[in-house]
Amino acid sequence: MAEEKKHKHEEVEEKKEKIVETSENKKDKKQKEIQKPKKTEAVVNGLSLHMSTKTAAGISRFIKGKKIQRAIEELEEVTRIKRAIPMKAGYAHRKGEMMSGKYPQKAAGNFIILLKSLQANANFLGVENPIISESVSNIAPRPFGKFGSVRRKRTHVKLIARSAVTKENMKVSKKNKKQKGQTK
Repeated sequence: MAEEKKHKHEEVEEKKEKIVETSENKKDKKQKEIQKPKKTEAVVNGLSLHMSTKTAAGISRFIKGKKIQRAIEELEEVTRIKRAIPMKAGYAHRKGEMMSGKYPQKAAGNFIILLKSLQANANFLGVENPIISESVSNIAPRPFGKFGSVRRKRTHVKLIARSAVTKENMKVSKKNKKQKGQTK
């Protein structure tokens, strides 16, 4: 009996050692998985944001094609009422090169938060020289306000940043296209 108990005790210790080894292997695997994955684009979605869809569409047109940091700086100028956002239809004319524009401070603040998140995503995913390639604003479900007679404004915003295409990348891609065309 004493020998059997020793054997059972030894078996339990062996199982514990195996469990410890497997948990260490899992930690190693997790550390390997945490390494930065290489992606070509970074995406941010803002759902049911408190802003007009018309205003969000104007800001989307304003930031599209710009580097993320430059877009953040320009939207900060909007919040300080130093720069107007060009808008279409129904707004007064502004000084400068634009026809009509507005200073949507709260909407610009929401976009700044989204852009900072997009910058962090791009850094984590390893997107080099990210440029805002897509900026889409859509109508979100509009909840009723107090007493049910007023509908509040809500907007879905989707921002996608891709790595900037440089002249060197363009030359390489053209060579690849020519080589693929010759092999066919």
